[in-house]
Amino acid sequence: MLRHVKHLGRRAYSTGFPFVPVPILEDALVDTFRTAAFAPAQPHLLPRSHFASLPAVKKWFTSDLSLDQTYLARYADTQVPLEITTSDGDFIRVNRPLSFFLRASDGHLEGATVYLAQASLSDLPKGLAADVPTPEIVLRAGKGDIYDSSLWIGRAPTYTPLHRDPNPNLFVQLAGTKRVRLFRPEVGGEIFARVQRIVGGAGSATMRGEEMMMGEERRVLEEAVWEGKHQVVPEGQGQECEVSAGDGLFIPKGWWHSIKGIGEDMTGSVS
Repeated sequence: MLRHVKHLGRRAYSTGFPFVPVPILEDALVDTFRTAAFAPAQPHLLPRSHFASLPAVKKWFTSDLSLDQTYLARYADTQVPLEITTSDGDFIRVNRPLSFFLRASDGHLEGATVYLAQASLSDLPKGLAADVPTPEIVLRAGKGDIYDSSLWIGRAPTYTPLHRDPNPNLFVQLAGTKRVRLFRPEVGGEIFARVQRIVGGAGSATMRGEEMMMGEERRVLEEAVWEGKHQVVPEGQGQECEVSAGDGLFIPKGWWHSIKGIGEDMTGSVS
C-alpha cells in the first residue's frame, strides 16, 4: 500500500497509517488478564468467543442477526435512551419505550436510523439485566467495583466518534461485528486537539456532548481516524481489532477509541 507521509515537527503523519493489531490473551484466567492487561493498562482481546455463552447472545438476536422481537416484546414498555439520526443529518437523543425501538429496527421508521445507546443495565428490568451478567473477570481483576455498564444495539453501519472513558472498560460484543481503533491517552489527546483546531472548536476532552455526534466535528473526526485525512493521526500509533458475537475487548482507562459497526446486520454490545 502506498502512503503519502508528511512530517509535522518530529512525528510522521500518514494518509495510510497502518494500525497495530490488538493482542489476544493466551487464556481467560483472571491472573493472566490482571497481569497482561488490567495492571499495565494495555488493550487486549480476550480469547475469541469467550463470552458466547452470555444469555443475551442467544435470547436477544436471531440466527439471521435480527432482533428477537418475540422475546424482547415482553419488555415493550421499558423506557430506553435512543439516538435518532435523520437522512438530513439531524440528531436527537430521546427516551422512548422499547416497543418504539423494536418497530424502528424492523424497518418501520423511514428516513432515520435509531440507535439504542448508553442504556444503563441497572435501569433495565431484572429479566433483561440477568441476560448480561457481570463477567467474573470484571469482579475479580481489580476491586470488583462497577461504576457503570451500558448497552448499545443498532443496525450497522453504526458509529461512535473518537472519545475516552473515565474508567476501564470491558467491551463485549453480543451480535454482529464492530471494528475498533484505539490510541494511547497522549496520542488520542493530540488527535482530538488537532481536530478542534481544524474545526475551530472548543470541545472538552472530558465532557462530550452532542457535538461529537453531529456537524463538522463528527465529520472531521471520522475523516481523520478512519480515512487518514487531515494529517492528524501519527504514523503507526494506533491499534485496531474487530469483535464479533462473544468477543471481549479490554479498553484501559483514558485510552481514546472510535467504533464502527460493519455490514448491515443488527449489532449489539455491552460495556
